[in-house]
Amino acid sequence: MRFSSKIQRCELSPVRKFYPYELAAVEKGLKVRHLNIGQPDIETPRVFFDAVSKFADTVLAYAPAPGETYFLEATRRYYESLGFPISCEDILATYGGSEALQIVMSCILEEGDEVLVPEPFYPNYTTFINVTGGKIRPIPTTAENGYRFATRQQIEPLINEHTRAILMTNPGNPTGVVLTQEEMRLMADIAKEHELFLISDEVYREIVYTGDKLSSMLAFADAADNVVVIDSVSKRFSATGARVGALISRNRALMDEAMKLCQGRLCTATLDQVGAAAMYDRLKPAYYTSVREEYRRRRDAVVAALSKIPGVEFRSPEGAFYLMVTLPVDDTEKLQYFLLQEFQDQGETVMVTPGDGFFSDPALGRNKVRIAYVTNPEDVTRAIELLGLGIQAYNARKA
Repeated sequence: MRFSSKIQRCELSPVRKFYPYELAAVEKGLKVRHLNIGQPDIETPRVFFDAVSKFADTVLAYAPAPGETYFLEATRRYYESLGFPISCEDILATYGGSEALQIVMSCILEEGDEVLVPEPFYPNYTTFINVTGGKIRPIPTTAENGYRFATRQQIEPLINEHTRAILMTNPGNPTGVVLTQEEMRLMADIAKEHELFLISDEVYREIVYTGDKLSSMLAFADAADNVVVIDSVSKRFSATGARVGALISRNRALMDEAMKLCQGRLCTATLDQVGAAAMYDRLKPAYYTSVREEYRRRRDAVVAALSKIPGVEFRSPEGAFYLMVTLPVDDTEKLQYFLLQEFQDQGETVMVTPGDGFFSDPALGRNKVRIAYVTNPEDVTRAIELLGLGIQAYNARKA
């Protein structure tokens, strides 16, 4: 039996593929500290669990394919509160932001079509695009230019007859870049002028350290047919296991096509929509402020700790809770195996995410890692200390 060439173009997640080695390390008695996965330790708001516990229906029935009305309305009110009026018809409930991305790519890509994506990029974008027969055409960025990509000089030479869309994360995963209003305006203009979809992954919207007003590509009503927003409750409310996201667009034709897939997969989980709607409706602005300030503390802790390791290079992130770091090693994947199989300090070791999966050419990320600072500042500081000690031990062994 054979498998499709589309699935064989996909790779295992660089974030999750080391899990068996982590289990083996734990079985040996090691404590493994995590810098590898975007799983916050901030408590999920109690209102989520309270709402689910009060669910009174005697049958847990299918939800409507577009989403439960109360979830769509709660999402609509959330965007209205930010100054971005949309209607419930502009929203489809999805299994997290991941399914929203899968649906969009399935609706717009043919075999050989291309999506422009700033590089380094979230590795699962590769999976969502490759499985449709499309491919990523990277927009190269560097740490030296702050990983910024929103210029005509960087984008327009890459547009060709195969280009169907631009996909960006704002705030950025894995770089922490936050686009300015001028850069967002330019992205909307480029999409309009070249008749492209502009897919804006905004799941980290509240986690911005620049002091700027919260933004969305939905602000540009003149680009309504081009803009597609991907959203999720996962990171906003530290509810990654809820798996409730949203596909949002005012492009009626796109949403009609997307509905075919929503109906085909029947519905998003009812109880998760109950809890998600409650968080949108009941949590006040002070909640978002407190979460943002907690991540700022963690950002400051990771920056301070990394600055103590000789030979590392990085840019302090402006948003989200990730940063790309260049390490003084030959191969960060080999380093990760070493950290889990051979290294320990006081019974502890650490996990990071090797950088090769964040680039179209894995060689570009060979000496890089993505770090997620999603635990408290003390834990982050200790994890970075372990990373520094692990680098020393790894390089000493090779020498």
